[in-house]
Amino acid sequence: MLTAFYQAFRTPDLRKKLLFTLFIIIIFRLGASLPTPGVSETAVHACVASSTKNGILGLVNLLSGGALLRLSVFALGIMPYITSSIILQLLAVVIPRLEALRQEGASGTAKITQYTRYLTIGLAILQSTAIVALAESGNLIPGCNQALIPNTSVFTITTMVICLTAGTAVIMWLGELITDRGVGNGMSLMIFTQVVAVIPGQLYQILGTEGPLIFIMVLAVGVLIVAAVAFMEQAQRRIPVQYAKRMVGRKMYGGTSTYIPLKVNQAGVIPVIFASSLLYIPALAANLFGKSTATTGWSAWVQAHLVRGDDPYYMAGFFVLIILFTYFYVSITFNPDEVADNMKKSGGFIPGIRPGGPTAGYLRFVLNRLTAPGSLYLGVVALIPMLAIALVNAGNQFPLGGTSIMIAVGVGLDTVKQIEAQLQQRNYEGFLR
Repeated sequence: MLTAFYQAFRTPDLRKKLLFTLFIIIIFRLGASLPTPGVSETAVHACVASSTKNGILGLVNLLSGGALLRLSVFALGIMPYITSSIILQLLAVVIPRLEALRQEGASGTAKITQYTRYLTIGLAILQSTAIVALAESGNLIPGCNQALIPNTSVFTITTMVICLTAGTAVIMWLGELITDRGVGNGMSLMIFTQVVAVIPGQLYQILGTEGPLIFIMVLAVGVLIVAAVAFMEQAQRRIPVQYAKRMVGRKMYGGTSTYIPLKVNQAGVIPVIFASSLLYIPALAANLFGKSTATTGWSAWVQAHLVRGDDPYYMAGFFVLIILFTYFYVSITFNPDEVADNMKKSGGFIPGIRPGGPTAGYLRFVLNRLTAPGSLYLGVVALIPMLAIALVNAGNQFPLGGTSIMIAVGVGLDTVKQIEAQLQQRNYEGFLR
């Protein structure tokens, strides 16, 4: 691997892309530590230090690299863009115009990307307004009794909303720069950077407070989880496809064998993010519209059961939503009828299966059987930190689990594969052997 890194940096154009990507990531991390105007840094640091940061804000704070609870300029992180992309993918199922744009190729993709940008800005305005309102009311960080925003004038609140929205627009622009001029997918690398940025600090805290023994145990368990996640992310079912020979003019085409790779985790980490976003809605509504002093009613029940991650109701709802969204997302991203129709037009068939309807039925059957273990895998891995909180009260002592590992491993594998492909084009030995 070290030789591959050396060869990558010896290639002028690839070295330029790697250095440009690193430069953008440094700018991104600097923006994540820049406080929003009007925020009391002293109060924020005191509240973050005393807060466990578990529960409903855990994933949102994770995907912002810890910037959300610090109320920095990049506090919203990449979440508005992820939410916008998911919404447009779901709308493409029910809106024929979006489906037609997706099938138009590069021009249609560019149009959908433009719609995603507009929707991202709109969601950023809504989310920044909600976060500022929670910070003003003292409900953003659980257990915080200090005034995060000393001056609550209209001008200050408006300035904060504008800065948070502008920060989301800058993040979106930086991600697109990495995609165009750097290495890998820009938005994915942004998520990877935000997730990995909080791990060294948490490990250092474990070493200082718990001692070397607990530190080594956490690292050992983390390595095992990383290996298991990497295995599941790479696992796939290869369905063989045979293409019949056909004569076109004086040339013979076809007669080749290939396969359709169906991953066990076909949906990636999207169901986890979507389930967390859906569970965040009732908690947000309870904080904004419910009475904080109420002991009965819907807001009291939500604050008692859907805020902390160690509550059985929260864990059960989270697990069920992940499974449901996994099946739903796979059903809208992989269309067996369309794949079977394209195979039939190209003269391809699965050995032992008739083309057309029987092929679509077979693909649907295999996909459902693969989605079952994939959804259970996502649910179990996402619940690891929550189970640690509930069983041994070790939530803060286990940073290498759950969604963070899935995101880090998935994005890391995809980025390494892209670098591997560019190295192979130049006849260099790559990372994967």
